[in-house]
Amino acid sequence: MTRRDRKNVFVTGPPRCGKSTLMEKLIERIEKPTIGFFTRQITERGQRVGFSITTLDGKEGVLAHVNMKGRFRVGKYTVNLLDIDQIAVPSMLPSTPDDVVVVDEVGKMECFSPIFKQVLMKLLDSDHQVIGSIAEKGDKFIQEIKARDDVLLFNVSAKNRDTPELFSGLLAALG
Repeated sequence: MTRRDRKNVFVTGPPRCGKSTLMEKLIERIEKPTIGFFTRQITERGQRVGFSITTLDGKEGVLAHVNMKGRFRVGKYTVNLLDIDQIAVPSMLPSTPDDVVVVDEVGKMECFSPIFKQVLMKLLDSDHQVIGSIAEKGDKFIQEIKARDDVLLFNVSAKNRDTPELFSGLLAALG
């Protein structure tokens, strides 16, 4: 299978290695319409207290927070399925054949949502190109995505995240 057959491009690496920042730089260079979402840290008084969802069309929500109550938890964070399902997932739904879908990130928190997982699998199987970040470690679902024949996976680290070679390789993969 050639790189061209691998239409879905993901970056992976340890937490805080720069995956999301790299994705944002890539999105600026894509000449096709892009849809989807980014996750970002929420900080208060210099401390991380959660994660936000920001769609490429400007909608915002909370992915997880230390002050939320709920059933789904990752460490000290309670995951907000409502905002995943009502903000992140709709942002991933293409409206034109040319839409490139940005998914930052496919991780444990997002995967608590059955709707997110279902929509992501449909997108990966579709003609739309999906680009995103994916957890370095993860459950069977995450490992299956990384092992797909149509996925090209780039490993990101603090050492290589700013290298021209990584950036140009990603741009080439995005075609």
